[in-house]
Amino acid sequence: MRIANGTLILAVDGRKMLILRNDGDADYPVLTTLEHEEADNPASREQGTDAPGRAFSSVDGRRSAMGETDWHEQAEGRFAVQAADRLERLADAQPNDLVVVAPPRILGELRKHYGTATKRHLFAEVGKDLTGHNTDEIGKALAAHEN
Repeated sequence: MRIANGTLILAVDGRKMLILRNDGDADYPVLTTLEHEEADNPASREQGTDAPGRAFSSVDGRRSAMGETDWHEQAEGRFAVQAADRLERLADAQPNDLVVVAPPRILGELRKHYGTATKRHLFAEVGKDLTGHNTDEIGKALAAHEN
């Protein structure tokens, strides 16, 4: 994928967000980190210890179990909403193209919360988790990605 100079890249997963800008050219991106944020999101077992609830039928007295709450996944969803909000503010302030890089599940959550400015400036979406890579590796992965 060719990423024009000045393009903003949001690389996000459920607990880490990077906002990058391409200061290189379209063929050889040089990514600069503008913002870096990490959320504290321990495993579900560390966030809640209650057993799942029980539901009682009012007709025949039967009981059924309720599903366990995945606190970790809920926190990832909230973080994705915050990232989408930050992306909207960036898109409003800067008329640059936007590239969003996130694992498929987080990408789906982000899409639900894209604002008008984000949709207007969105150049590409990449369904990969690249937040654990350095900026050079992210740039190479994006350059190699088929849009």
